[in-house]
Amino acid sequence: MAERLDEMTEPLNTIVLILVAVIMFVGLLGTVLPIIPGTVLILLGAFLYALAEGFQAVGWPTLLVLVLLTLLATSADIWASSVGAKIGGASGWSVLVGLIGGFVGLLLFSLPGAILGAVGGVLLVEIIRVGDLKQAFKASGGWAIGWLLSTAVQLIIGLIMVAIFIWQVVG
Repeated sequence: MAERLDEMTEPLNTIVLILVAVIMFVGLLGTVLPIIPGTVLILLGAFLYALAEGFQAVGWPTLLVLVLLTLLATSADIWASSVGAKIGGASGWSVLVGLIGGFVGLLLFSLPGAILGAVGGVLLVEIIRVGDLKQAFKASGGWAIGWLLSTAVQLIIGLIMVAIFIWQVVG
């Protein structure tokens, strides 16, 4: 009877694993595309697998580690861009307007809008604040470098999360 039950659940396990692989792949794409919540999707995929498997291969300790990594990656957009802008000489107001400009740009024009909105916001405030075009470009360039750094951080953390998941499932 138990053998028959295993035969019946095997196709379901395969379907769950394929679904989780697709979710995690989209999550990895999301680490470089701001529209998709990358590491959140990777975490969701791991949780769905854990739930479907009864938390046998992927347990609560692993999920807790993945939650912490997700929080770190998700916050990278804010801290890395802000640090980059500050290194470039931007004021706190410039960073705030850059975040707002990036959000509005994302809503209106997707990824290019997010980048242009954020850089444009920092640039505009710095031109008004300092009056020096060169300094304003330096500050907005710092923001752009910070954003690229945050994207790299999110991708690396996403890859680490997938590796941890695979290690738990296979190992």
